[in-house]
Amino acid sequence: MASFARWCFRHRKAVLAIWLIALIGSFGISKLTGSAYSNSNSLPGTDSAKAQQVLTTDFPAQAGDSDQIVVQARHGTLRSPAAETAVASMLAQVARLPHVSSVTPPYGQGGQISRDGTIGLATVNLNAQATTVPNSVVTTLISTAQSADSSLLNVQLGGAAIETAVTPNADYTSALLGIVLALVVLFFAFRRSVYGALLPLISALVAIGVGTSIVNVLTHAVSIANWVPTVAVIVALGVGVDYALFVVSRHRNGLLAGQTPEDAAVTALNTSGRAVLLAGVTVCAALLGLLVLPDPSLQGVAVTISLVVVLTMVTSLTLLPAMLGFLGPKVLPRAERKRLAQGGRQVEQTGAFWLRWAERLGRRPLIPGILALAVIVILAIPVLSFRTGIQDASVDPASSTTYQAYQLLAKGFGPGFNGPLNVVGQVNSPADRAHFAAFVASAASQPGVAGIVPPVLSPNGKAEVAEVFPTTGPQDAPTTTTLDRLRAGVPQAEAGSTLAIHIGGTTAENEDYTQALSGSLPQFLAVVIGLAFILLLIVFRSLLIPLVASILNLLSFGVALGVMTAVFQFGWGKSVLGFGQAAPTESWIPAIMFAILFGLSTDYEVFLVSRMHEEWTLTGDNKRAVIRGQAETGRVITAASLVMMLVFTAFIFGGLGVAIQQVGLGFAAAILIDAYIARTVLVPAVMHLLGRANWWLPAWLDRILPRLHVEPAELTSAGPLDRKSTRLNSSH
Repeated sequence: MASFARWCFRHRKAVLAIWLIALIGSFGISKLTGSAYSNSNSLPGTDSAKAQQVLTTDFPAQAGDSDQIVVQARHGTLRSPAAETAVASMLAQVARLPHVSSVTPPYGQGGQISRDGTIGLATVNLNAQATTVPNSVVTTLISTAQSADSSLLNVQLGGAAIETAVTPNADYTSALLGIVLALVVLFFAFRRSVYGALLPLISALVAIGVGTSIVNVLTHAVSIANWVPTVAVIVALGVGVDYALFVVSRHRNGLLAGQTPEDAAVTALNTSGRAVLLAGVTVCAALLGLLVLPDPSLQGVAVTISLVVVLTMVTSLTLLPAMLGFLGPKVLPRAERKRLAQGGRQVEQTGAFWLRWAERLGRRPLIPGILALAVIVILAIPVLSFRTGIQDASVDPASSTTYQAYQLLAKGFGPGFNGPLNVVGQVNSPADRAHFAAFVASAASQPGVAGIVPPVLSPNGKAEVAEVFPTTGPQDAPTTTTLDRLRAGVPQAEAGSTLAIHIGGTTAENEDYTQALSGSLPQFLAVVIGLAFILLLIVFRSLLIPLVASILNLLSFGVALGVMTAVFQFGWGKSVLGFGQAAPTESWIPAIMFAILFGLSTDYEVFLVSRMHEEWTLTGDNKRAVIRGQAETGRVITAASLVMMLVFTAFIFGGLGVAIQQVGLGFAAAILIDAYIARTVLVPAVMHLLGRANWWLPAWLDRILPRLHVEPAELTSAGPLDRKSTRLNSSH
């Protein structure tokens, strides 16, 4: 690592040129190829996917997306001549739009008007799925329909294509806010050094620029959802600034100790750079654990975020030492440079607060450790009520057309009208049709079913489809019970016939997706925890340190889920965050959040414990090692975590949808607890209580494990034989 760092420092112009070429080149290629993001919650092989396949084959008119135009009479009813004329004229214009295959008006056969006559539903059948219909077409549909909105009619729209078109795309507002807040924190963390504050941000932004451009190109080869780049930017800003902050902090220490800029940069990469390398590998290993989950789209998530994390790590290890070479001693603020010139070698103060706190914790670790654990457990308690699901228009902002359409349909026809279940039957004979009719009739009397649209035969006579409306909304837990109850009756209905029944529709599709991910989550957790455990075991040659780290990382994850449950599922944050109504956590979030949080938590563990390990290697004194490690890393860890929390918080209020709000809040809460409770109280307290056992490893295991050191060679070679001399040359 030392020779590599020295090469980057001395060849800084070449390193800078390489990164500029990579940035400009990747951006240019991205512009030429464009992007092809795709969103889908359908999993191959599920019952809902089979239902969709039948519709695609036998009901081509119904296989496309069906969106809704909801009309409400502001005065009187929709059956007044003026209202009928206005609705008919508007729907005639909609029917002539591109990608519209048919329109079913509220009036006549197949129409839907509420019992009081004030709310009606027009169904717009498109000739393709929502993910393939251009947004420009859907935007024209919305404007055409809402041209009839007047003092006579209230016109709102809903459905998958409408939702996609009105959902805000990722913009730079949240990222810019996060960057500004991070810059302020870094400015003070580096004692008012402008250059010191800018370096971590420049390093992270270059990685983000190259990474997002490459991701745009990768969308043509890998299925990547359009929300993935936003999550990748959130993560890259956090870890990129963290990694660079660790390196620049160590570089500053070297300069203050009288080293030349080159030697200080080499020392920084040979110590903190090793921790950054290990931390980045850990994050990527955790993300690649997503590959064991059944959703193929999560493979794109794993590849995308791993790519961006790798690039932030590489910029921290290459571009950063090059920029340090250009700046020389200017990384230090003017006052520190002046004192260094006048007084010679300076010592970077660990900070009176952190030293006092570390020593106090070393004297009495038990009570603070218990209190810290109690805080974590209390915040995680709501996780006992945690649910996942796929969010719908009910959580959209109250002013959005999709939310208003959702509420109008619920008011006029009941909550379940927003998420009907499509009961699809493959029929081969009149007997099959009779069996299917009997199943549909029995479904009408099932608890939780509000009503049914009778079966419709496909044009080729090979399939029938009926719609079942639950009494509860798509995201309500009782709706899942109703779906399970209907599916439980399918085998009996199929008995003695060649009939095949599948239950699909958006609600069933979302539930199948949620259950598939939830069922695979334990296996995923085991893979991620196992990989991180083995990595920390090899690095620190200890059984207890990776065990404690794994437990605390799980607790931090529990806090994230607990806070999200309280704010979004219990609805405690609705008035502040502006979402429509309480809702479960998006199904894909727990797996992605766990992978990233486990990696980020391990980052802090590596940075903290590697410094302790350095001291332990030199002195063999556990208490001294824990105190020195905590005192010397406390300011950097808390500053780095504050930067990360501010970045995540900026995305909470960025207006990018409830799912991104959940990601931002979960990350911010977990990092807050992890950095300010776990790493500054609980981990040191546990390590004080465990004593020398922290560093115990069976001899037979030590022999077979490969060697991977975070510390530079001169420290690892010191070992126990040099402890006496190092004790004499070190002060507490």
